[in-house]
Amino acid sequence: MTSVVDTEGTAEEVAGRTGTPDSPSASGSADRPGAITDWRPEDEAFWERTGARVARRNLVFSVLSEHIGFSVWSLWSVLVLFLGPEYHIDPAGKFTLTAVPTALGAALRLPYTFAVARFGGRNWTVFSALLLLVPTVLAGVVLQPGVSYGTLLAVACVAGVGGGNFASSMANINAFYPQRLKGWALGVNAGGGNLGVPVVQLVGLLVLATAGAVHPRLVPLVYLPLIVLAALGAALRMDNLTSLRNDRRALREVATEPHSWVMSALYVGTFGSFIGFGFAFGQVLQVQFHDQFDTPVKAAYLTFLGPLLGSLVRPFGGRMADRWSGARVTLWTFAAMAVGTGVVLVASHQKSLPLFLTGFVALFVLSGVGNGSTYKMIPAIFQAKARIAVAAGTDPETAERDARRRASALIGLAGAVGAFGGVLVNIAFRQAFLAGASGDAAYWAFLVAYAVCFTLTWAVYLRPREGRMTTI
Repeated sequence: MTSVVDTEGTAEEVAGRTGTPDSPSASGSADRPGAITDWRPEDEAFWERTGARVARRNLVFSVLSEHIGFSVWSLWSVLVLFLGPEYHIDPAGKFTLTAVPTALGAALRLPYTFAVARFGGRNWTVFSALLLLVPTVLAGVVLQPGVSYGTLLAVACVAGVGGGNFASSMANINAFYPQRLKGWALGVNAGGGNLGVPVVQLVGLLVLATAGAVHPRLVPLVYLPLIVLAALGAALRMDNLTSLRNDRRALREVATEPHSWVMSALYVGTFGSFIGFGFAFGQVLQVQFHDQFDTPVKAAYLTFLGPLLGSLVRPFGGRMADRWSGARVTLWTFAAMAVGTGVVLVASHQKSLPLFLTGFVALFVLSGVGNGSTYKMIPAIFQAKARIAVAAGTDPETAERDARRRASALIGLAGAVGAFGGVLVNIAFRQAFLAGASGDAAYWAFLVAYAVCFTLTWAVYLRPREGRMTTI
């Protein structure tokens, strides 16, 4: 397995580059995309002259492709609302239909992360965007009464390819931006991608409100031209960083690093919550408040609101982490998420829809903030380790290079593990509604999970003790 590792290169490699100090590339520029052979984001003069413009251009088209990927990944959170009695699928079966694409998307995040270094950021973005045509075409073909449940499961699972786009996009953008701007850049990239969840739900609402619930195939077909547009934009406007190096050791190194598993657990609590709730919320409303949501269109009017707000605030989570440290923002985010879950529990017992919606929307918003702050923590951890290594006598350039390659590898690992949190959320709801008429058992499980994440964040990154890394 390989990883994005090095955007600086050795002294010999730097000497052999053809780019000039003011030019980011031998074959490309701020206005003409190409294969960038000289990329020094930490060099402030280089960044101000040309680096920032090139990075922003790649960020824009990365966000577009990732946004479409998220929409395809969460496609079945909308399509299950169309599956009426004529499809003969009970609520538990529908939760399974939303769990399987979540699982495949999580599994694909590791290989997608490493594909950027192997094939190039632009090349992989084009390929991964075109791959989204497969689940959309399949869904448009099979969705009609009489189709077997096994066929629906298989087609829903294939939609998981959209979940991998996030990991490759984040690894690519992580290499383009300097450390001081990573929280903002990764937050914008992830937030723009996450917006794909509410957007596909709005598309579903539009179809339900116009064509009706008998035309579910219109939803995936809407995305066919958008997928082609995203692939074309990436091909024409993105760059490959040729200085990225494959490193078979990076994943093994972060896999043995305790901080990697701590961060993966925290990302389960933040992103796992966001994507899990995004996939399940419409069904939760229909099952728990079935007397008020007796038609799919009524549920669709509300399902997009939480994911929309959660996506929009993610860049602010990164900004807040840049200013106050990722660990502090993450800690208080988990505390607030526990309070939000308590509100949902009370609303569930009182059967209060307004209070229920308030609590759930708060959970979406807070998970969005936490998504940004936890991703900021990943490069910060390895930067702190690099400073410690330099103080102990390690060459600064070597320490910086090691920090970059390990951060890129952990972005893939934490993204994959965190996405499995979405699977757990759907399974929790499935089991809760199988056992009773409400999701209370699931809400209690979420409350315990947030308490554990709060404790873990404080104990590892904020508890006063000698040798604690204070800049995370």
